[in-house]
Order: sequence, then C-alpha cells, then structure tokens
Amino acid sequence: MTSSLRPPKLVVETREIATVDDLLSYTDPGSPLAWLRRGEGIVGIGTVGGYETGLPGALPGAAQPSPADWWRGLCAHAEIDDPIGLHGTGLVAFGTLVFDARSAASSRLIIPQLVVGRRDGRSWMTRIRWSDTELPEPPAEPLPYGPYWSATLGPGALDPEGYQAAVRAGLDAIAAGEVGKVVLARDLVGTVPAGSDLRRLVRALSTGYLDTWTFAVDGLIGASPETLVTVSGGEVTARVLAGTFPRGADADDDAAASFRLSHSGKDLDEHQFAVQSVLDALAPHVSSVRADDEPFALELPNLWHLATDVAGEIADHASALDLVAALHPTAAVAGTPTDAALEVIRRLEPFDRRRYAGPVGWVDAHGDGEWAIALRCAQIGAEPVRRFAEYSDTIPVVAHAGAGIVAGSDPETELLETRVKFRPIVDALA
Repeated sequence: MTSSLRPPKLVVETREIATVDDLLSYTDPGSPLAWLRRGEGIVGIGTVGGYETGLPGALPGAAQPSPADWWRGLCAHAEIDDPIGLHGTGLVAFGTLVFDARSAASSRLIIPQLVVGRRDGRSWMTRIRWSDTELPEPPAEPLPYGPYWSATLGPGALDPEGYQAAVRAGLDAIAAGEVGKVVLARDLVGTVPAGSDLRRLVRALSTGYLDTWTFAVDGLIGASPETLVTVSGGEVTARVLAGTFPRGADADDDAAASFRLSHSGKDLDEHQFAVQSVLDALAPHVSSVRADDEPFALELPNLWHLATDVAGEIADHASALDLVAALHPTAAVAGTPTDAALEVIRRLEPFDRRRYAGPVGWVDAHGDGEWAIALRCAQIGAEPVRRFAEYSDTIPVVAHAGAGIVAGSDPETELLETRVKFRPIVDALA
C-alpha cells in the first residue's frame, strides 16, 4: 500500500556497446540533441521530461526552483546503474538557457530516453525511464541522413547601417561613463525547408570546426569556441575568449594578423574585462583559481581569438549548473558592469537575443558537465521571425553575431568582425 504512494523516480541504466563511429546518426533528424567535439560526446533520442522556465509553480504563488535546484532534487531520488563511470555516462540532461532573464524565450533542460556516447575510445548507451511509466522506446540505431538542403538568410531587425549606428550609441554610453564595455549583436533571419534533416547542419559544423563545442539542443544549433565552464570530479575549467581578428590570406599575412591581435591595446583591454568577470564570479565557489598571465592567440579556421584558460578547485560542492548561474553573463558576451551593460543592450538591440550568447551544454547526476556560450549558432523554428509564419513549407531561422565595444572601437571594424563571426553558421546553412 505504501509503495504505491511513493513518488515516481528516474531509473537509469548505462551499458558499454560496440564502438560508435558516427554519434550524430543516432539522433532525431528533425530535432537533434547533440553535444560533440572531435567525434566524441553524447547524443540524445526521445525525451522523458525536463525543466522549463516560465512554467507555473506547483502551488498558487509558488516560486519555480532554479535549474540547479530542480536538477539536484531530481537526481537525489534517481536509481542509477552506471558501471562505466565516464564523463557523460549515467543520468544526463541537455540544456539551453536564455541570455537575458527578461527574455520571452524559455530556458530548458531536456532528459532524453536514450543517450549514446563516446569518450576515450569507449562507447555506451544509457536508457532512462520513470519508475511508474512505460514509454515506447525510440529506435536505438543509426538513421540514414536525409538529402542536402540550404537555407535562405537576409538582414534582420538590425541591418549593417543600423548596427554601426548602434555601435556609435554604445560608444556614447562608454564616453558617458555608463559602461566600460558593451557587447552589441546584430541578426540575420530566414527560412529552412520544412522536413530538413537538421543533423546535416550539425555535421557541417562539427567537421568544419573540430575544436569547437558543436551543439544541438531544442532547435539551437551551433559550434562555439568558448567554454563557459567544465566541471569534472571537483575541478572547474573555463576558456575565456575576447578580442578577434580575421585570419590572413597567406602564411605571412596570417602570422601578421596574429601578432597584431596579440599587441592590440583595444583587444587586450576588452579581453581583460572578460577574464576578470570570470575570476570574480568563480571566486566564491573555489578554493584556488589559476589563470594564464597573458592571453594566447587561439587559431580557428576563419579567425584569431585572444584566449585565457582558467582552472580551479571547487570548494562548496557547486554543480556545473550552479557555476553556470554564477558566471553568466560574462563580460565577453554582455559587457561590464554587467547590469549596466544589459540595460544598454536592451536599449540598443531591437530584438530579443533569446538563447543566443546564453549557456548551452549538459549536466550529469554528480553535477559534472560541460557548458559553452551559445555562439556561431542559429535558432531553428525561432519564434521572433513571424513574417514567415504563414508559409507551411518552411521553418523560420534566426542567427546572431556580436562584437565587444570599448573606448576606441570603430563601427565599421566592429561590423566586419560580426561578418567574420557569422561565417561558420552562414556557410553551414548554405
């Protein structure tokens, strides 16, 4: 009698399987769920539930728990059988969180029915279900890729001329002492053919940009070079990127581009703002923290970034989701001071960023996980693009790219930087 009154719990079983060469082939073509880097990572199939902001509380007036608290409570009662114990095995949730808490979009954690993963040459499958519910199990086998497709894209709410005007307004806010740095973005909007195999977009990004985090969560698909936070066994790491320069046309020109970036006072100042914001956010949660003394030039296929690696030891049992909440938004995607920069962004950007520049990644039952900042990405099925809603044969898509504005920034140069940053997602969509 008493057993029937027990609340349902998640039952999780992970088992090793034969080596999987193409993780992406296992996930849903129309709604892929993936986290990949250099052919390793995890993909999800189906869903048993999850968390979404904006949903009403269980009782009238009840406050909704934070994603970290909700996940902690769920995991505390889960029954997990995981003899493998690798990063990404056992109970996991994929997540995509909004950039701005005032966004009309929602933050989500998605718990899949099946997870297929690969790490360090080993592959596994995890099955997840509720103790009191039997759901039809989705196919646990690779699916052939659908035909190639291409999207249409064009200027959105902030065209190139409007973006340069926004940069000038941002410089006015800096000159007035309102902010020291503000990150301003612009948008591209368009459509994708209905029924497209979206795994092709994920695949193009994962093979073209091997050293990025390639992600697909709830229609947000991209390849981010920026690690917001990784938590594993009590260790926390992050990679801060701020300061950008296009790659050169040949070897000599490319070396000169890297040198100019590494010695650019404007870019070094912008980078220092971003590093300090991460160090300040981590400080209450770590017993020690280490950061590179000087940034290094990170080489990507289409640009150079100034990069600084940060590492520390967690002192307060904070989970990856706790640290995501503490870190976001960093100065690399918002500016500084944070609250003032957010106000400037709301004033100057004529759109809702939604999940662009927000956290995206995954978390496990131990609180470990990998989270990036959602950059070089597009939202497929994006609600703000309403002018395409009447067409049943297409799906709306919106992409964003931004640049950090500090004293001395040039509007035309910042516009060119956004064009370089758009290139990975625009090329992949084409």
